[in-house]
Amino acid sequence: MKVLIIGSEGMLGHDLVDILSCENEVKTTTIDTLDITNIDKTIEIVKEINPDVVVHTAAFTDVDGSEANPDLAYKVNALGTRNVAVACKETDSAMVYICTDYVFDGLKGTSYYEYDQTNPLSVYGKTKHIGEVFIRDNLNKFYIVRSSWLYGIHGPNFITTMLNLAENNKQISVVNDQIGSPTYTVDLSKAIAKLIKKPVFGIYHITNSDSCSWYEFAREIFEIAGIEVELTPVTTEEFPRPAPRPKFSVLENYNWKLEGFPEIQSYKTAMRQYMKLL
Repeated sequence: MKVLIIGSEGMLGHDLVDILSCENEVKTTTIDTLDITNIDKTIEIVKEINPDVVVHTAAFTDVDGSEANPDLAYKVNALGTRNVAVACKETDSAMVYICTDYVFDGLKGTSYYEYDQTNPLSVYGKTKHIGEVFIRDNLNKFYIVRSSWLYGIHGPNFITTMLNLAENNKQISVVNDQIGSPTYTVDLSKAIAKLIKKPVFGIYHITNSDSCSWYEFAREIFEIAGIEVELTPVTTEEFPRPAPRPKFSVLENYNWKLEGFPEIQSYKTAMRQYMKLL
């Protein structure tokens, strides 16, 4: 297949290029070669490449920055996604949209299934959710892939942040009342490579197995790295941020399992594989 990856310069984009190139003809765009907020240019480039599948990873992912810049977040995450969807409609390309656990409010208290009611709390979550709506309104052939707490070798992430903090701090405070599933971009990319081989269109939750709090995640990081640091659990209220976060946003990989795809490895195994590369 011919696959176009939009946003190939990003953390996930890099791994998608590496993994999808094994079995597909891969074309890429970056923020420098395609402004997705320009609908005419987006249609022009997608038509020129004429891909079987477009994997749309470009986004304004600064969660707190989105609160301060709602127009920019909406323009990129909502209208930009609409523009990619319209371009895919023009070329009859299937579309993969990378979405987020932040489309949920975290109040359910148990894992979220694909069919659960969305209710984003933040500007970032709202704009990503509107991107989903634009795709469903415009396309029949789409894979909306919701994932969470991404980390990978090609970009800053929670693991590298913790390791950098430990270089200059003996005591670190980490939120202990937000629960999710850390997800390795390599595992997510491998899952997407499997998904696009079949016309099993729809919404998918794809994360590494198992879940933890940010505090438990940090504790695991320092244990693997062999770093001694005084780690203090704090509440969300004690560590206020501009954007509200869902308290419990674990995603159940329900559709993935029902379609017969293999279980994705535990985040604990995945983070060990990742940290060996650092």
